[in-house]
Amino acid sequence: QVQLVESGGGLVQPGGSLRLSCAASGFTLDYYAIGWFRQAPGKEREGVSCISSRYGSTYYVDSVKGRFTISGDNAENTVYLQMNSLKPEDTAVYYCAKSMYYGCSDLSSWNYDYWGQGTQVTVSS
Repeated sequence: QVQLVESGGGLVQPGGSLRLSCAASGFTLDYYAIGWFRQAPGKEREGVSCISSRYGSTYYVDSVKGRFTISGDNAENTVYLQMNSLKPEDTAVYYCAKSMYYGCSDLSSWNYDYWGQGTQVTVSS
């Protein structure tokens, strides 16, 4: 049974940092890419980052490049999203999702078949 569980969200001041975790079960990271998405109130879901263990590749949306870092621990079957220099516009519910493919071709949500329940990130002073 495929399951994804996010953790690590919270309230942080602008300029602060958070590390999100995505614990996966029912499959291994060796075979499927993992993506992080976010959805702010009143906005559409947006792809943020993706990691492919098979290809050793990562992908970031322009708005987070240089601030966010995605990584994976295959032994723990967990993917992390380190978020630095957070801005109020990063406020959203963050979701991790399992891709149907090995690689990170893009962050189109229809390429992802299993999703976690989400974790709230709020950036505010």
